[in-house]
Amino acid sequence: MQRYSRQTGVAAVEMAFLLMPLIFIVFGITEFGRAFYQYNTVVKATRDAARYLSGQQPGTKDAEATCLVKYGNYSACLADPSYTGPLLAPGLATATISICDWPRCANHNAQGSDPVVNLVSVTVSNYQFTSLVPFVTSGLSTITFSDIHTTMKANL
Repeated sequence: MQRYSRQTGVAAVEMAFLLMPLIFIVFGITEFGRAFYQYNTVVKATRDAARYLSGQQPGTKDAEATCLVKYGNYSACLADPSYTGPLLAPGLATATISICDWPRCANHNAQGSDPVVNLVSVTVSNYQFTSLVPFVTSGLSTITFSDIHTTMKANL
């Protein structure tokens, strides 16, 4: 009969050594996936708002477009201007959303006071992603994205 006393528990020790790095890797991948998802959500929201504004008269539907960026629809804001439903992405605030078209921004027209090409731009500035498990992403518990903006040609 052979004795395995020298090998008893080796697999458990190896698992203990590898478990912590594996947990950090899994949570790290999950958190960066959430960051990309939230960034993509904000990009799509600015795109939807710019597309909505491209069919409107300049400066007339800014509140609806801001609501579209924050909540994903503007019908709730039309019914109740003080609407505070669930945000598309956590941390979106009205102060971070800016809208630019040819009457407000000089660089948004092709030429003259009545432009040949009118551009509409929707920008979300300083959007911050906050990690749910900051112990994993130690130095990156919050990520501040650069300006997220979409510019489209207005169809008037």
